[in-house]
Amino acid sequence: MYLLNGKSEHCIAISDRGFQYGDGLFETIEVINGTPVFLNQHLQRLDKGCKKLLIPTPDIDLLRNEANQLVKGSAKAVLKLMVTRGSGGRGYRQPDSIQATRLFSLHPFPDYPENLLTRGINARFCKTRLGLNPALAGIKHMNRLEQVIARSEWTSSDIHEGIMLDINGNVIEGTMSNIFLVKGHCLYTPLIEQCGVEGVLRNIIIFLAKQNNIPVVEKMLNTADVFSADELFVSNSIIGLWPIQKIEQQSFKIGPIFNKLQHLFTDYKQEAVNVH
Repeated sequence: MYLLNGKSEHCIAISDRGFQYGDGLFETIEVINGTPVFLNQHLQRLDKGCKKLLIPTPDIDLLRNEANQLVKGSAKAVLKLMVTRGSGGRGYRQPDSIQATRLFSLHPFPDYPENLLTRGINARFCKTRLGLNPALAGIKHMNRLEQVIARSEWTSSDIHEGIMLDINGNVIEGTMSNIFLVKGHCLYTPLIEQCGVEGVLRNIIIFLAKQNNIPVVEKMLNTADVFSADELFVSNSIIGLWPIQKIEQQSFKIGPIFNKLQHLFTDYKQEAVNVH
């Protein structure tokens, strides 16, 4: 199911700059019982990204209404929102008058095994490195070739996520997730200043930890920090929180900080769905 600029269409102009240059942004949103979960937070990040890319933000109330229209009646699904700069001819120069394209699409929810949450996942470090670009750090822009290449590094179903480093060897994120480390009752997560995506769920986890007296430190981390962690987990808006049970050849236990945050997040999400 699709809504293209408010209409039930699925053909975008080949001159659209999202297709031509990846000139746009996207959000991936969980849907539960006809509710787009954390929709306001996703729209806030979209607005932040539009401002960075100098794309006129579509009317937020319009986006909210179209999202609710498309997900109505869906018990469990994934809603994807893309906003591009629209059509603008050949060349990098922006058109004088920007007419942003907005596209909603609704997809089946991934069939992830339930025991990934209780048992934990297997992860690996990717060889593909993230380039540095502070101007684009944090936002979820449509240029994701680094993640595409990194995800092609493995095909085994036994590996559930790849951890990516930047060109200086700093741990930044997973191919589709943010990463958290626990060391001595303190929660650590990489800084998202030079590259990486500032995940909606990442910010929620940081908020919940601080609200519940779990110290949070955002800093540059390396592989040695990962291997010396007491607990490891990754997050995104679709998977929620997944503990890492093994990365490369080292095993980790699911610990009390993860269990507490998982419980807090479950309650927080349930409240968000109920309020809607």
